[in-house]
Amino acid sequence: MDEVLRLHRDGRADPPGLQLNKNWGQRVTRSQNPLLELRAWGQSPWCDQLSRQLLSSGQLANLVSRQGIVGLTSNPTIFQKALAEGDWYDADIRATAASGMGTKAIYEQLAVHDIQAVADLLEPVYLKTDRRDGYVSLEVSPHLAYNAEESVAEARRLWAAVDRPNLMIKIPGTRPGLWAIRMLLAQGVNVNVTLVFGLERYRQVLGAHAAGLWGALENGHDLPGIASVASFFLSRVDTLVDRLLDFKAGIATDPGERVRLLGLRGKAAIANARAARRIWERWLEADSMPALLSAGARPQRLLWASTGTKNPAYRDVLYVEELIGPATVTTLPLETIAAFAQHGQIRGTTLTEESAVADSARTLEALAKARIKMESVAEELESAGVKLFTDSFAQLLDGVEAKAQAVSVRGSARR
Repeated sequence: MDEVLRLHRDGRADPPGLQLNKNWGQRVTRSQNPLLELRAWGQSPWCDQLSRQLLSSGQLANLVSRQGIVGLTSNPTIFQKALAEGDWYDADIRATAASGMGTKAIYEQLAVHDIQAVADLLEPVYLKTDRRDGYVSLEVSPHLAYNAEESVAEARRLWAAVDRPNLMIKIPGTRPGLWAIRMLLAQGVNVNVTLVFGLERYRQVLGAHAAGLWGALENGHDLPGIASVASFFLSRVDTLVDRLLDFKAGIATDPGERVRLLGLRGKAAIANARAARRIWERWLEADSMPALLSAGARPQRLLWASTGTKNPAYRDVLYVEELIGPATVTTLPLETIAAFAQHGQIRGTTLTEESAVADSARTLEALAKARIKMESVAEELESAGVKLFTDSFAQLLDGVEAKAQAVSVRGSARR
């Protein structure tokens, strides 16, 4: 295992269970799209976007066939925007509303239809990469973020409704969510753990993943067929930490201290992510993981989420360029996909190179010295993330209901 990790850190090998498929891991020249080159370094670029228009227009198919996109994620905010923009869903809403279906049932039917279409589009990727990529994610209602039992029940219902092996069910990485993650994995359900911001919570997610796989083994499930990612968020971390740094710099009386504080802006998220990667590497050798790997289990991959920079002063592909490394996934909104394809730069395994890791360690030490507690930041962002998705989900259902009512009104007027 030491040799595997050494090669892995050098960017020359994936850990057990995640070896690159020869056809999908070939090194490409710099003259080609850098998105394709990411895969040569063992990183999988997924699209962080979903809409009926993206599907119907052929844009998603083009991203998969020409741009190197090998997976897709979505969330209530993304789906709410897709529903609100244009009339792509109106015909389906008319049909389902006329049958007397309730608002949430209408939404689920729309979502399941889109997710199935994406899963079918990605099936060749799923097969060609030996189930390494080709996944699409569907989230349980964010209203269940703190209700483990109902999360499991809804996840199983959605898993059955979509009925595709390359589906991942999204479960927020809240404390109650840890139990739900464990139970779903034990039942052979692929899980995308979302809203992970802190290192301590990430350790707990890894523990839930391992426990779930042991449960799956005991239940007779095929371990190589169970996939999981942990969505580790980036730009939201910098947004909050930068605000704290600005405040502290504003009240600092020492000019040197002010300069040091402002010099940490835009560095917290990357440092946090690199530290998470170090935890992941150690986890492969810890406790029961070697035995699970020997039994054919696939390690849970880190997935970089929220990769679009929110501060216009930062390079628009900052988080993509600085976190390139094997056995990871990077999810990109459409704008970031276009930006990285146009001017993205690949300098090797920026996630794991020794100088970068050492610099990130110093950043975390400096933040701690400035009395910025990253675990407190993570807790605040987790709560805010759940609220954001809950609000978006409520707006989504309101939008479905408004369109359904409009259909009923037009129907009544015609009668």
